[in-house]
Amino acid sequence: MLKKNQLTSPEIANLWAHYTRETLSVCVNKYMLHTIQDSEIHSLFQTALQYSLNHINTLKALFEKEKFPIPNGFTEEDLNLEAPPLFTDILCLQSLYMMSTHGHNEMSLSFTTSIREDIVDFYYQCNLDAMEIYKKSKDLLISKQLYQQPPTYITPNKVEMIEEYHYVTDVFGEKRPMNAIEGGHTYFNLNKTFIAKAIILGFSQVSKNQNVRVLLEKSLQVKNKHIKTFSSLLTKENLHLPKSCETEVTDSTVSPFSDRLMLLQTGFFFGVAVTYYNAALIASMRADIAAHCEKAALNSLWIYNRIGKDMIDNQWMEKPPQADDRKRLEC
Repeated sequence: MLKKNQLTSPEIANLWAHYTRETLSVCVNKYMLHTIQDSEIHSLFQTALQYSLNHINTLKALFEKEKFPIPNGFTEEDLNLEAPPLFTDILCLQSLYMMSTHGHNEMSLSFTTSIREDIVDFYYQCNLDAMEIYKKSKDLLISKQLYQQPPTYITPNKVEMIEEYHYVTDVFGEKRPMNAIEGGHTYFNLNKTFIAKAIILGFSQVSKNQNVRVLLEKSLQVKNKHIKTFSSLLTKENLHLPKSCETEVTDSTVSPFSDRLMLLQTGFFFGVAVTYYNAALIASMRADIAAHCEKAALNSLWIYNRIGKDMIDNQWMEKPPQADDRKRLEC
């Protein structure tokens, strides 16, 4: 039986992983603050950085209270503020918008799986912080006419029921139009893929580690494959595509980050892609779209695993907290 207020396994896992994510965010946001020229975007990144620093202070206090070793995470050694701009202000803002979406999802999961009152309260506040950054970044994209608005659908004038199986099972021949759920997921994932691809492109341009560069190039190939597949789906429906972001990467060849940071960030992009493609797979009622989502999820998982292997080979991956080895204790 657990002692009163003893941390549960989900709470330990959430706090441990959260610390690494926040320290990575601090490095990225500090660099972007060093290069951003737009005053409004700069101000928003200052807020985002302060929230991350606040979260890190709370996490450290929790670790110390529980006599839990503070993870290494990422430090100033993973950051080079002397590097010239690698991304334009526009891509920095798009990146913050995308990462705040992921951050809110992670915080929500941590909130719902926590039991202890102080940790529940902490993740409640983290959710509020993430939602604020998400809303402000989206509002700023809209005000600067940079927001990628999804396709609009005609509002239905009556309720209809699915009457035939081919609505779901038709793979060959003339396919029915995408429904609003399928179109929304396709556009949403494609937009995130464009942003992630641009960031990975920047990483591949500045990495000096040959093995890391090869893996980043493979990552770009997978992203390009997904862009081709899901762009084709929207184009066939005469629906507009999100705008690509490659031109928002500068020609700098000086790395602002360590190879470890860039590789872990790339792995994170593919890890969340698995989640979102699987969500689209479950929601898609057209068999060919579901098949594309399943393949994209598997492609993403393959890259995610390759990145994990490379991180281990380089001894760049911290070991997560482990359960007690009961067999060893019995010896």
